[in-house]
Amino acid sequence: MGQKTNPIVNRLGIITGWQSSWCNNYKDRIQEDFKVRRYIEARFPKGIVSRIFIERTLKFITITIRTSRPALVIGKRGDEVDTVRKELKKLTKKEVQINISEVKRPELDAPLVAKGLVRQLENRISYKKAIKLSILSAIRMNAQGIRIQISGRLNGSEMARCETYKEGRISLGTFRADVDYHMSVAHTVYGSIGIKVWIMKGEIYGKRELSPLLEIQKKQKAHKFHHFNRKKNK
Repeated sequence: MGQKTNPIVNRLGIITGWQSSWCNNYKDRIQEDFKVRRYIEARFPKGIVSRIFIERTLKFITITIRTSRPALVIGKRGDEVDTVRKELKKLTKKEVQINISEVKRPELDAPLVAKGLVRQLENRISYKKAIKLSILSAIRMNAQGIRIQISGRLNGSEMARCETYKEGRISLGTFRADVDYHMSVAHTVYGSIGIKVWIMKGEIYGKRELSPLLEIQKKQKAHKFHHFNRKKNK
């Protein structure tokens, strides 16, 4: 079963949390979440936004953008993020708060790896070269395993085919295995090419914070504490 389902969905409530936190009025809120995500993805340069977390209260919407390039999202003196906040307020008709969270190691982030491959394929870079570099970068950053599957008219061939490249191990059947996954589509002159990326970062024992927002805040606090201690020791 683990081989056929989305690894993130398969681990929901066990080691991964939900990307949207709200209740009631499901139909409208799902549509609104989709519009918010589509707007943010289109607003910033391609391939820099990893994931978007949405949390709602009665009056406020808190949006956390995970990105590898926080400076581009924030803009000069925060102009860019202010513009996005105003436009999202018009779109949702509610007060919006935006948090920016930096992805420290983009080589281990499946959405960023998949979007990076999409960008390279659309710029007509050899898919074998792009995949090989992505795998090498992930292994260099201590990933336990990475698998990339690509399908479509590769290099403009007449017949579409599917190829898989793998390094290390990916334990899809083990629920404690921390596997990141993303699927993306490259629109090339030969047609659409599908890309799937699995990255295994290790195994998680014991309890884990299931709210992605709290997990991010916890990591940021730990990083600040570590940085403070290093400065103090100097």
